[in-house]
Amino acid sequence: MIVSKMPDNAPSRLWPCLRVEAKAGEPRCILDVSVSPNAKRTEVTGWHDGAIRIRLAAPPVDGAANDAMRKWLAKSLGLTQAQVTLLRGASGRRKQWAIEAAPTHLQGWLANQPALQKGAPDVENP
Repeated sequence: MIVSKMPDNAPSRLWPCLRVEAKAGEPRCILDVSVSPNAKRTEVTGWHDGAIRIRLAAPPVDGAANDAMRKWLAKSLGLTQAQVTLLRGASGRRKQWAIEAAPTHLQGWLANQPALQKGAPDVENP
C-alpha cells in the first residue's frame, strides 16, 4: 500500500525514471529501468535513455533475471518483494516496475545512488 503521495505543488517528475500514476484510485510509483544481465555484481551504474541503468548478476534465462531484479530492488529499497511488481518488459532489457512506496522514499533512494549523480538527465533540485 502506498503510504503517501506527492504534494499538489510538487513537480510531477523530479527524476526522469520515476513517475507517479493512479490506478484504481491508489497512486503508485513507476520506475523505468534498463537492465544489463550477466554482470559480476548487481549495481546501479548510471543512466540509459531516461531510465536508471542496472547491471544485474543473473542470467536472462527463464525469468531468473526478473526474479533477481525484484529481490534486489525490494532489498535496496527496504521493501518486501510483494511491493515490487514488474509491469512491462518481462523479456526485454527495458523494464517498468511498480513500487508500492511513497514517492519521497524512491526519490531519496535515487538521490543516494552515486552513479546517478554523474550526468543526471534533467533532474530538478527540490
